[in-house]
Amino acid sequence: MHFRVLTGLVLIMFALSACAPTKYNNGSKGRQTPASVNAQLAVEYMREGMLEAALSTFKKAIKQNPSYQPAHSSIAVLYERLGEDKLAEKHYRRAHSLNSKDPLTLNNYGQFLCRNERYDEADKMFTAALKDPLYRRPDKVLTNMGLCASRQLKQDVAIDYFRKALTRNSKYKPALREMARISFERKHWLGVRAYLQRLQEGGSLTPEFLWLGVQTEKELGDRDAMSSYTLLLKNRYPESEQTRLLGEWESAQSGR
Repeated sequence: MHFRVLTGLVLIMFALSACAPTKYNNGSKGRQTPASVNAQLAVEYMREGMLEAALSTFKKAIKQNPSYQPAHSSIAVLYERLGEDKLAEKHYRRAHSLNSKDPLTLNNYGQFLCRNERYDEADKMFTAALKDPLYRRPDKVLTNMGLCASRQLKQDVAIDYFRKALTRNSKYKPALREMARISFERKHWLGVRAYLQRLQEGGSLTPEFLWLGVQTEKELGDRDAMSSYTLLLKNRYPESEQTRLLGEWESAQSGR
């Protein structure tokens, strides 16, 4: 039985769909307005999965202040999650017209454009987001640029972006995960091991990456490490697809 792994499109689509709603800044004096209060409340609804409440509250905020850029930026993210791409783009465009230098909007809009295979436009948005020297999360933008390159099957370009992201934030999990995946696909076993170890330092691994660990340590001949990944996968995620694949592989091995 050949080793199998769930990679590529699933991981890319998950990461591209994980746009972040805008964080609100009400000015140097911290003044709250009805629109900003409702927009903040809508973001909390989004975080709790209360999407209908979030949508109605964003609409209320925009009605209170049609020029309130953060509300347009965040409702665009919500519409994208709801699969309403035309409405999402309408509000991304409006948010961008109100503040063409907002890095969070640029990053999210770039993800949207990439998902819709408008790669040149996406690259312009990502590049503009990186120009803000005060933006605290260039690692996110660089990782999204890497994911967008992966969608275009430009793996060497993607690797360059992921490495740049990790120079900005050596613990950024999305970039580490992608580097582990690409290293696995290229059979760079020591690289996979190193990236998985770095991921483990930041918390437990998901089933997908525990399964990568099992396969990688088999290739490297480290039975102890392989057994460790195997036990973690079985004990923590007994019902996962990866545990099923592991069981099939173990059955095939015992039948030899």
